Amino acid sequence: METFSMPFKINLNSLTARCRKLKKTFIYSSWIILITIFSQSCGSNLVKLPPLIETFSHKDKNPFGAFVLHHQLEQLYFHNAIRKVNHNFENTFDDIADTGSLYISVSKNLYLTKADLAGILDYVYAGNSLFISSDNIDKRLLDTLGCKVKKVFYERPIPEMKYTSVKLQRQVFNDPAVYQYFYFPFYNHFTKLDSLHSRVLGSNSMGANFIVIFYGDGRVYLHIEPRALSNYFLLQKDNYKYFQHVFSFTPAIPERVYWDDYYKKRDDPGYEGGNKSSLGVLLRYPPMAWAFWLLLILFGLYVYFGGKRRQRIVATIPPNNNTTTAFAETIGRLYLQQKDNRNIADKLITYFMEHIRNQYYLNTSHLNEEFINTLSRKSNNTREGMEKLFKSIGMVQQSMEIGDQQLLSLNQQIENFYKNKI
Repeated sequence: METFSMPFKINLNSLTARCRKLKKTFIYSSWIILITIFSQSCGSNLVKLPPLIETFSHKDKNPFGAFVLHHQLEQLYFHNAIRKVNHNFENTFDDIADTGSLYISVSKNLYLTKADLAGILDYVYAGNSLFISSDNIDKRLLDTLGCKVKKVFYERPIPEMKYTSVKLQRQVFNDPAVYQYFYFPFYNHFTKLDSLHSRVLGSNSMGANFIVIFYGDGRVYLHIEPRALSNYFLLQKDNYKYFQHVFSFTPAIPERVYWDDYYKKRDDPGYEGGNKSSLGVLLRYPPMAWAFWLLLILFGLYVYFGGKRRQRIVATIPPNNNTTTAFAETIGRLYLQQKDNRNIADKLITYFMEHIRNQYYLNTSHLNEEFINTLSRKSNNTREGMEKLFKSIGMVQQSMEIGDQQLLSLNQQIENFYKNKI
């Protein structure tokens, strides 16, 4: 068990020496305070950020839910109804007599009991496929399959966000593309593999992060970057192709498809004889240990300095009536400052097509004469105006570069459509 300790001794006779020792701590504290203020402030023009909790639930539409993944799986395995599993694998395997099914588990942590582990291995050995995508895969399962994972913890309590990417093994998928998004880096990677029974299918900048292991008559797919299957990642540019390639290696028409809804809710390793105390679980992970000790330091500083000085009560500032508009204007100015006209135009067109599908229940896959006539009639706009609008959309989509005037013209035409003025 890894623990973290931070020696800290207050010397009341030397405030200068104490401040010098805590210089870095103050910097990290400032970051935490700033993030708290910006995310929870009611008197600023900023909107509340969506929850960034990594639930990977098939019902969760937040950035790190798995709503998009589950929806794509339903389309990929349209021959099968995806069955939800809400109990452990020991009991699940007792009711499964399949020899060609697929079990999918996407979670932050995957902790197993000995009975669960035995059930999983028997399930795969019989000829079934098991797909696991998790940040923390049970060590006993990895040891049994001859694998070892290096989980690279971030050096700072608040890691630097940057463009980070994953890619697929070109020799397997014939896909040289790099799939990326802006968030905390992808660092997890395998450091040991069973070369006789495993094969690398994907990687990140640190090494292999997606493998398949042939066990008995079945296969185990181990994917250690579940954020690469989240809503946020899959909705970035062409990242949906990453999902298509990842699952293209699984059986095309499995006998049954199971979706795990049990292990993603289990955060306690629960090893027999392990340390199950709250503090022991907290200090097991270095980032959590950092946060725990930092919280103690901040509390100590608050008590020490708060006893000497009281700050006057700050009057509550009422929130703005429409923070959504302010947020949209801020993002718009950001794109305009960067001259990213292509990105703005693509989003305008995407939102416009989504509006047509939701408002008028039309299929936007085929923009033919019948589609234009129907949309014109339903939206109370002229047919000539509709032809001109979709002609502009086609020109924008085919253009390599988009000028400011062309972007403004497209925006004006779409706005007129919404106001029934074309």
